[in-house]
Amino acid sequence: MENKKPLSPHIQIYRWHISSLVSITHRITGIINIIGITFVCIWVSLLLLGENNYGIINFYLNSFFGKFLIIGLTWSFSFQILSESRHLIMDLGFGFDPKTTNITGLFVIIGSIIFTIIFYLIGKNFI
Repeated sequence: MENKKPLSPHIQIYRWHISSLVSITHRITGIINIIGITFVCIWVSLLLLGENNYGIINFYLNSFFGKFLIIGLTWSFSFQILSESRHLIMDLGFGFDPKTTNITGLFVIIGSIIFTIIFYLIGKNFI
């Protein structure tokens, strides 16, 4: 006997909000950061195996794709830090009204991009 119960209508009636985007992105960047930290640890541990192995990774990181990866990880860490700060404030009991969650969500998104640009400029010795 088949189950003829209707599925939950949440997919059809749910509207996306900034908080939803920040929440999902927070989870994704957490996974990306764990993978990134693992690769950074491997990269640093290659120093023990000699300069040649370190040079291969260094050459890769100086390529276009390597620089894209570094900028992406910088954004991911910036986003994660700002999002965690937002969650800490919410854990303290503040910022639950819809207007405040939208403002803090936008702050996390825009702030992470600004921090990434600042870190890039610091890395290029412009600041």
